[in-house]
Amino acid sequence: MAAGLVTIAVVPGERFSEAGRSLERILAHRDPSHALTYIDGGSPPLVRQFLEQRAARHRFRLLSTERYVSANEARNLAVAGVRTKYVAFVGNDVLVSPGWLETLLECAESTGAWVVGPVCCRADAASTVCSAGAEAEILSRGGKRVFHERDEHSGRRLADVRPTLRRQPVQQVAFHAALVRRDVFTRLGPLDEGLKSGAEHTDLCLRVRDLGGRVYLEPESLVTHVAPPSFEASDLEYFQLRWSDAWNRSTVERFRKKWGLADDDPGLRALAERLDDHRRLTLEPYRRLLRILGRGPARWVERTLIAPLEQAVNRRRYPPLAGPHAFPAKAA
Repeated sequence: MAAGLVTIAVVPGERFSEAGRSLERILAHRDPSHALTYIDGGSPPLVRQFLEQRAARHRFRLLSTERYVSANEARNLAVAGVRTKYVAFVGNDVLVSPGWLETLLECAESTGAWVVGPVCCRADAASTVCSAGAEAEILSRGGKRVFHERDEHSGRRLADVRPTLRRQPVQQVAFHAALVRRDVFTRLGPLDEGLKSGAEHTDLCLRVRDLGGRVYLEPESLVTHVAPPSFEASDLEYFQLRWSDAWNRSTVERFRKKWGLADDDPGLRALAERLDDHRRLTLEPYRRLLRILGRGPARWVERTLIAPLEQAVNRRRYPPLAGPHAFPAKAA
């Protein structure tokens, strides 16, 4: 593989507590010819200090902001400084594996794909699949435009899924890790920063395919997303903003208008529910306590008492956005 083809761009995922381990893994498996840009969006002081030390030692570009940034804003900040043929986006809570990037590059070079994604697993005992390509399209049904999304691999054991996977075109890949041709942004413009908490990868892949570009899955590349519900105290503020009611509603409405979907679109409703459910992973300690009541009563208490209270608190802390790039100030 020719040197200097790619810039690795690390951006905020949903927490900061895995940033150190994620970066160390990237550095350990990085070819020196690959550039590295790290977008530090308002990380805690100890994390920022670690990043500054590693940037000085390994001579990569570190761009820090004093406020939190959405994932697409961070990706756009990174792309602005990229001069290589490709940019490889990686979340700061993702652990890469040996050869992860080289196999993505080989796939892109040999197929001409505009976007290539790896198999992404969760960091659990069963190595369950987080994403391995998925369906995503805008269909026409009964005179309406309808959003269809389906991921047949998510939640299944990697050992069961991997033998069935092959390098092939897919409709979308996830942004936990994704290789994108730099000239995609010349054709499409920057990533949509109105999509703050979801559908960022879906929007990009839909737009790429609309222009005739191809999106590929490369199953020989493997990464791991270290997902919640385990949190450190320093994770909570950004996590609750990242999946806040305000950002979720703004994101779903932006996606609806952009793709000409109806207010009652079932696919959009499912997306909105997933985003809100993800924020409520912070409720896991309370869920464990509720289990002593039994499954049915516990679900009733959460649905009728705890979830509405959580939503009300989140709305109070993060009110509706006043503008397309409005961000609440970080807590002192």
